[in-house]
Amino acid sequence: MYKSEITLDINGEKRTAYVRHADTLLAVLREKFGLTGAKPGCLHGDCGTCTIGIDGKPIKACLMLAIEAVGKKITTVEGLNNAPIQQTFVDEFAFQCGYCTPGFIMKSHLLIETHPDANESVIKEWLESNICRCTGYKEIEQAVKAALFKKQT
Repeated sequence: MYKSEITLDINGEKRTAYVRHADTLLAVLREKFGLTGAKPGCLHGDCGTCTIGIDGKPIKACLMLAIEAVGKKITTVEGLNNAPIQQTFVDEFAFQCGYCTPGFIMKSHLLIETHPDANESVIKEWLESNICRCTGYKEIEQAVKAALFKKQT
């Protein structure tokens, strides 16, 4: 079993760990660094519960090897530090059990940062790769719209 020492830039902080070459970024974030916001769901990239930001783009951490993240800026839900989308999820009741919420919040945050003028079509397109099994998507979409409105004013 081969292991390498890697240093990752996570939420603006350099963090080092020994990892197996086959370790996913999701496993390393959770098991080596205690960042449990990104959740293991399907572990095949279908559900989006493990969505994080890599260099400002949404990535499913279950599909990326940890060694592939060296030299990239990683943002997890823990690193958002009360971003407006977090409060709008609360205000709009955009969650039920909460398991998928960190992935939706990350996807929504990155959408707002990338497309501050996003329309309903763009919002739906961005959110379609994340799955919630407890609630409808209306409240989640409304939270994104509310956060976009707050950013524009």
